[in-house]
Amino acid sequence: MGVDLRDLVPKTIIRLEDLSGKSIAIDAYNALYQFLAIIRQPDGTPLKDSTGRVTSHLSGLLYRTSNLVEMGIKPIYVFDGTPPALKEVEIKRRMKAKEEALVRYERAVKEGKIEEARVYAQATSHLKDYMAEDSKRLLDLMGIPWVQAPSEGEAQAAHIARRRDADYCASQDYDSLLFGAPKLVRNVTISGRRKLPSRNIFIEVVPEVVELDAVLKTCEITYEQLIDVGILIGTDFNPDGIKGLGPKTALKLIKEHGNLDKAIPYVKNAEFPVEHPRIREIFLNPKVIDNYKIEWKEPDVEGVVDFICRQRDFSEDRVRKAIEKMQKGTEKLRGKTTLEKWFG
Repeated sequence: MGVDLRDLVPKTIIRLEDLSGKSIAIDAYNALYQFLAIIRQPDGTPLKDSTGRVTSHLSGLLYRTSNLVEMGIKPIYVFDGTPPALKEVEIKRRMKAKEEALVRYERAVKEGKIEEARVYAQATSHLKDYMAEDSKRLLDLMGIPWVQAPSEGEAQAAHIARRRDADYCASQDYDSLLFGAPKLVRNVTISGRRKLPSRNIFIEVVPEVVELDAVLKTCEITYEQLIDVGILIGTDFNPDGIKGLGPKTALKLIKEHGNLDKAIPYVKNAEFPVEHPRIREIFLNPKVIDNYKIEWKEPDVEGVVDFICRQRDFSEDRVRKAIEKMQKGTEKLRGKTTLEKWFG
């Protein structure tokens, strides 16, 4: 779900090429879900190998990452750990939505409604344990660093960016801002021409940058107040928020009263699943680690080919071309910076 700050945050449209030479801590699960949803057959069936194992996530990870590296961008994938207990309600809500979508998908397939089936299929995407493990294995072979977060991947990615071990963090959700990410870049893993669901219309999805300082300045609030605005709207830890309360009204309330504690008496039906300070604490002091290692290496070309071509049935020609693109990207970056800056 993620917090809906869309109408409050100023955005800067950029080109992927503008991120050349920059490192980006990417919310891995967020990206993998995007790949699972988008990379499908016309009837909504995901890509699979000869054993029936889903490979859509590996396809997206390989080809999108190779495109990024070709442009001189240095990705760091950050994987989720154990979710906070407060996220249980949101996780159950998502599972129920996927189950309902699966029923609708099967009905649409049975009735021959292929376009409708594809839309429902995208909503059924589920990240299984082997998908995360396969993704980490592929990244290792590609020489791309990844970090295992103790809890929320977005929180860890924001932490890496705050420590300046990455120039940006990337996610589709605005929660990264509540976790304190100085610079959030959206649409990194899904930029390009995309077809709107159920409509024969294509749009161009472009990357956009949101800077935390600019958000706070535009809204005329502090970081702590932004978190309170988010809690009023609804986060993954209180999915419903305050019913009937939109982003602009939430912002107005926090600005008028100073913080959530003082604003609550003026809010109708102000109910939270737990005490709101506990929700605030997740954003202010998330579970993160400092002892991660970020190092980009030369790809193991034959290792990649053996894994996803011989074991997952990918086209060897396409895979080798993707790795070649990566190698050209690292060569290009070496021309701009020292070798140590890329591989150090």
